[in-house]
Amino acid sequence: MSERHIHMAGHVTERHITRAGQGGDRDVFEYALLRVVPRVERGECINAGVLVYSRAQAYVGARTHLDEARLLALDPEADVAGIRAALGAIERHCAGGEEAGQAARDDAGRRFRWLIAPRSTVVQPGPVHTGLTADPAAETERLLDLLVR
Repeated sequence: MSERHIHMAGHVTERHITRAGQGGDRDVFEYALLRVVPRVERGECINAGVLVYSRAQAYVGARTHLDEARLLALDPEADVAGIRAALGAIERHCAGGEEAGQAARDDAGRRFRWLIAPRSTVVQPGPVHTGLTADPAAETERLLDLLVR
């Protein structure tokens, strides 16, 4: 089902409505961008990854991509190796297992909530958004391509 809305400025938008039992095989998921803020005092950032969480599928995943040229344009003295290490640690944290260290015992939701907690470091999470997906791992890749690369 779809509804058309005409805003006061004359723009037409469509909003798709899913009623209970009509969502098909899609589940709600949450996602947040990972941003690199090389000089926190300036507030400039680049997108460097995406975190995705699906409670229904007990999935938490992260995919990262650091555009070194863009990073160095913001701060020529940025610690590229350190930032890559931080992004890699986030991916390992999401994957769980021995690589996740103490977080390996946590469920997917707890690991996601820890990663999206606000912090003032060089790698920061952005605001959380929601959507519907049948495949959260594929959604992680899609969002990385759409919002980061």
